[in-house]
Amino acid sequence: MSDTTKQSYMRGAAILAATAVIAKIISGLYKIPLFSMLDNSTAGYYQVSYTIYMLLIAISTAGIPIALSRLVSSASAMNNKRLVRRYFSVSLPTFALLGLVLMLLVFRFADNLAGLFYTPNAASGIRILAPAIFFGCVVAVYRGYTQGHSNMLPTAVSQLIEVVCKIVFGLSLAWYLISNNYDNTAVAAGAIAGVAIGLAIGIPVLMYFKRKTDRVLHMTAYATEQDAASRRTVLAQVLKVSIPITLSAAFISLMTMIDTIIVKGRLIDSAGFTQDSSDALFGIYSKGLTLLNLSSALIVPIAISIIPVIAAAITKHQHAEAREVTESSLKLTNILALPAGIGISVLAYPIYAVLYPSNDSAMITGAKILTLFGVASYFVCMQLITTAILQANGHEKVPVLSYAVGGLIQITIDYILVSNPNINILGSPVGTLSCYLSITLVNLIFIMIKVKSKPNFAKIFIKPLLCTAVMGVAARAVYELLHKLGSEALGSGRLALALYMTVAIVAAVIVYFILIIATKTITREDMRYIPKGNKLAKFLKIK
Repeated sequence: MSDTTKQSYMRGAAILAATAVIAKIISGLYKIPLFSMLDNSTAGYYQVSYTIYMLLIAISTAGIPIALSRLVSSASAMNNKRLVRRYFSVSLPTFALLGLVLMLLVFRFADNLAGLFYTPNAASGIRILAPAIFFGCVVAVYRGYTQGHSNMLPTAVSQLIEVVCKIVFGLSLAWYLISNNYDNTAVAAGAIAGVAIGLAIGIPVLMYFKRKTDRVLHMTAYATEQDAASRRTVLAQVLKVSIPITLSAAFISLMTMIDTIIVKGRLIDSAGFTQDSSDALFGIYSKGLTLLNLSSALIVPIAISIIPVIAAAITKHQHAEAREVTESSLKLTNILALPAGIGISVLAYPIYAVLYPSNDSAMITGAKILTLFGVASYFVCMQLITTAILQANGHEKVPVLSYAVGGLIQITIDYILVSNPNINILGSPVGTLSCYLSITLVNLIFIMIKVKSKPNFAKIFIKPLLCTAVMGVAARAVYELLHKLGSEALGSGRLALALYMTVAIVAAVIVYFILIIATKTITREDMRYIPKGNKLAKFLKIK
């Protein structure tokens, strides 16, 4: 790979990584004001509709960009412009037709799908999302085509458009419908409409980028049967590459869908809850779920950046370098994810009460759910980084096994615990925690067995864990002290809790920052894997 090509690739990867992080953070944060507007039942309808959409969009689009980018890149490297055009001209109508068929099926059988999830009132939201499947298929083809030419900007721009539209239209429609006293089903459908609108707006933007790419590369000649592979051959190549990727990508979405069906079904059929009460409980659960994946946005760029570094070191037989990178990435994940998870857990009640004020019973249940999700969020991050380490070392099949183990454990635990009336919805976050804990443990076991440059686990875990423990105690102590001192003057309302919580968080951050610097838990070497990490380390005077 030439220096110019390498720089282009690294720049493109950096753009996508930065965009993915921004989009993930914005998307996660957007649900907080949205769900604070929605009552518990409406939040549950929204979550069920979105769960179905995520599975269908993964099945129909997950493998297309990667497959098409790989094939287009290969054909372009051979300067076979006609074959490049053939890949696009075959993929676009094929996957657009797939999206259209799925859209019509989802629209037609929305009531059946909602019934499958024991949430009949989610049908309107499912219908609203049906066009997003068609738009998603078209968007995926354009993204794959431009990525195949090492142009990551169109994908980044379209992703940002998608998430911004989801926020603007979703929040606006939800507010309008609530203000005009529409029923819960209409409000849930309106809140989710921004997803389809964002994808639709992204299509003409991607078309513009494609035309611009074609002009720059002089892609003016159309393929014919005489000068390019047949359409059947091209389609077979695209499907051969995309199907395995799709199956892997769809696994988590499939597990989420199965888990949702089991949870709702067991609440009604076994735990004895009515339709309305089960909808409300699932809504409380869905609100807590918004914070589960927020901290993982910090780990995504680390996971992306270490794969080529470790792979290159192993290829050159530089196992010491590979071990150093592995240790730094794991330690950095601990330094970032541990305090985030423990912070959510120890301040679960004020966080839930401030973000989603409700009656006392709902807030107590939400706080219990959030306590479990706080711990689970750490293992979400750890499974991301351990999966990246295994993939970098050439053991990409191991995560498939670990995901299967975690998924089965989650389904089993949910099935057993949710059916108990005394545990009910709390069984689901226990299952989620057990799922990601299991995935992390299986990945770590295989890292110890399979990876030649094994990391020093004592170095990775002990100091971050001790610093986090002290921080957690400090956060809880400051909050309890402020609540006790301020309850008479300020009370225990939403604004008062927000004040106590904010001061506790600031105090915890200061304590943690001093500890990780003083104990040399983090080093300048570790900061390499954070965007602008070297400058940040210099500013913070980290040695």
